[in-house]
Amino acid sequence: MRLHILGTAGYHPNETRQTACLMIPELGIVLDAGTGFFRARDLLQTAELDIFLSHTHLDHVVGLSFWFDIVHERTINRATVHGQPEKLAAVREHLLSEHLFPAAIPYEYRPLTSIVPLAGNGKLTHFPLVHPGGATGYRLDWSNRSMAYVTDTFATPDLPYVEHLRGVDLLVHECNFRDDQKEFAELTGHSCTTAVAQIAKRAAVGRLALVHMNPLILGDDPVGLETARRIFPNTVVAHDGMIIEF
Repeated sequence: MRLHILGTAGYHPNETRQTACLMIPELGIVLDAGTGFFRARDLLQTAELDIFLSHTHLDHVVGLSFWFDIVHERTINRATVHGQPEKLAAVREHLLSEHLFPAAIPYEYRPLTSIVPLAGNGKLTHFPLVHPGGATGYRLDWSNRSMAYVTDTFATPDLPYVEHLRGVDLLVHECNFRDDQKEFAELTGHSCTTAVAQIAKRAAVGRLALVHMNPLILGDDPVGLETARRIFPNTVVAHDGMIIEF
């Protein structure tokens, strides 16, 4: 199974990174729809899409408004946006309001249930994250593989959500700040390098991929990769266009 990383920046895109979006094309699964969502057009393999929103801050949902370009000359029979009820209402009533967007998009909106069936005989479970306005983390399980997606939150290794990550093959976790900006990370509800690596170690995950990085820090390593690898060696800094097999 291949996870395509379509956006790895937080807050706003920069010259090399779009904002949050992940995709498993073979199953029609998308995690968040930031500005990186436009890249889904070239990856479509299914006639149905399931888009799971962690929350509705603009860097995670603005790509929903790119829909007509994404499906141009493509056939999509169903596109369902999943999320907490209040988040779905925000998308419908605000982001895609007629005052901000000129045409209705045929999304189906589905509030999250405790377990969501996934294509390929998988299942998705979810858990709350601490973030201004609230956010949701996801775990995706199939018979022989698993992954989790955690963004945006202030991470510490003693938080309850860590147990939801236990033993996943791949953890994709936000890492917006280096350790020297911990106070600002807590203020804004984001994570620092050491804490994320400690979480991966405590949860005994297979691999850790860091995303949602500060767009003001350019280059291949905006988070201090060696700091993370001293705690959890099997860590990578994700980049736009990366494909991770799991």
